[in-house]
Amino acid sequence: MHARPSRHQRLALLVGLAAACAITATASAGTINGQVRYTGAPVQRKRIPVSIDQYLCGTEKTADDLLLSPKNGVQNAVVSVQGLPGAKWKRDLSPVKMDQKKCDFVPRIVLVPAGGTVEFLNSDRLLHNVRSDAKENPAFNRAQPHGRTITITFRSPEILRVDCDLHSWMRGWVVVTEHPFYAITDADGNFALENVPPGKYTLQVWHETLGKATQDVTVTDATPATVTVNMQRK
Repeated sequence: MHARPSRHQRLALLVGLAAACAITATASAGTINGQVRYTGAPVQRKRIPVSIDQYLCGTEKTADDLLLSPKNGVQNAVVSVQGLPGAKWKRDLSPVKMDQKKCDFVPRIVLVPAGGTVEFLNSDRLLHNVRSDAKENPAFNRAQPHGRTITITFRSPEILRVDCDLHSWMRGWVVVTEHPFYAITDADGNFALENVPPGKYTLQVWHETLGKATQDVTVTDATPATVTVNMQRK
């Protein structure tokens, strides 16, 4: 008869199995590195005259709806992985912040997981409001004096626009995500998606001015996948 493992041997076996599982989980994830590039006709940023609250907002604003790097990288594009299995994921439900500074929404776009909240701040010494005609989430329109924080919870995945009716040029975006594999491109149009399960996927890129584009990608646990997604005005 075989001797029954001791308590310490059983504990060591469990620790070893846990470590093996952790290694397997780490090894079975990949990374997608990429860039979103603008390939259309040259773009001249619009200048928007300001006729209200000039003491704080200034007399003119430069449109931020399409920001390009010197090499035509697209800033503020939202990249997401499509076709993922419906696995559960641990969501970070810490509040996401969007401020109103010098009569602009800062940052212009935020990601929040479904079930999470956005804290809208007003750092300007004047009256703003926050309004959205959301479709999958309740619509809202709230007046916001200086220093007030308005907290709104978003339950369903959606891309929704946020406006200030008192300052017509002000616009922001809230992207309510359905899984963790979303990213916003930086000033050079670059993005990274980490810990993606190996497989063949379609990347979807959304931009407020350029619309949507897709790109197929294969993720492995050996070498990071590298992609370039080209966009132009529809």
